[in-house]
Amino acid sequence: MAEKRDYYEVLGVNKSASGDEIKKAFRKMSKKYHPDLHPGDKAAEEKFKEVNEAYQVLSDDEKRQRYDQFGHAGVDGNAGFGGAGGFQGGFDMGDLGDIFGDIFGGGFGGFGGRSRRNGPRRGSDLSQYINLRFREAAFGCKKKISITRNEKCDECGGTGARKGTQPVTCPQCNGAGQVQQRKQTMFGFSNVISECPNCRGKGKIIKEPCSSCRGTGNVRKNKTIEINIPAGIDSNQVQRISGAGNAGENGGPNGDLQLIFNVKPDEIFRRDGYDVYVNLPISFVQAALGATLQVPTIHGIVEYDIPEGTQTNTRFRLRGKGIPVLHGKGNGDEYVTVTVEVPKNLSQNQKELLREFDDDKNYVKKKSFKEKMKDFLNS
Repeated sequence: MAEKRDYYEVLGVNKSASGDEIKKAFRKMSKKYHPDLHPGDKAAEEKFKEVNEAYQVLSDDEKRQRYDQFGHAGVDGNAGFGGAGGFQGGFDMGDLGDIFGDIFGGGFGGFGGRSRRNGPRRGSDLSQYINLRFREAAFGCKKKISITRNEKCDECGGTGARKGTQPVTCPQCNGAGQVQQRKQTMFGFSNVISECPNCRGKGKIIKEPCSSCRGTGNVRKNKTIEINIPAGIDSNQVQRISGAGNAGENGGPNGDLQLIFNVKPDEIFRRDGYDVYVNLPISFVQAALGATLQVPTIHGIVEYDIPEGTQTNTRFRLRGKGIPVLHGKGNGDEYVTVTVEVPKNLSQNQKELLREFDDDKNYVKKKSFKEKMKDFLNS
């Protein structure tokens, strides 16, 4: 049999370490070597047993004093693990429960599970999709929506018991919501704390259930509520309404209502963040001679002067004519792209007049392209 290592060395502390320092080291080493974090690793399992054995001695003042005086001989048979014999002494279940909770996010195998269902519990959240027209999203609005949620039963006041009666303390767990059982674990036999099967962890038993809620304390109801939608909201953004979700249990608060928005597209405007984009068709004459345009914005019609010779796909900017900033100040901008529409179905006279303008000197890009073509052909 291999010689046992010094317990202080096992935990990585010096002989003058305080009880808190020993406990802290034990937590750290237990999490480091826990077998569930190293499945199939026999070395890690042995390390884990060694750490627990050391802690069972050094955390007990009497055992620690004997160990300091006589070494391993002074505590043989009293350590937490005795080789293949399993548990020889009592584990601090609170310590183990905390450690397993750190590792697994809750009680492990029933060890020290401290969550109780008989305390106040917050209600669950609800989600609902809301369709908005373009301008409703841009400027905000009020809407009435219908939701179905759990509400506290008016008949029993949320207790779940028939009117005039009250839930009684569970006789099996005495209201604790948990029971202790002796079970075999991977390290031998131990006392394991688990949810009380009689009251399902609530600590209370309803002998005469309420007829309205059937003992749940909550009932499903359809509710119409009015909501204020802020200006500037956009698709896939969420607005949370505190306390408008499902009712809590055992006096706990209601959950929240989450509104998820979908903004329908507009026939004229396109949105990108807080900016708005518009394509504005203009005539050949307006582009050639310049004009004062009537430009649509979400805030109304504005006038804008374009110079003569304006080319198609020219874009100009209207500052502050975009979407209001959500929960902020000011607006985005509007970007207007003009597209020159070529006339159709011209009369013979109109065609003749246009041909008079078909001179290369009137078309900068056309003239430049012809020069480039000439150079290309002569090369």
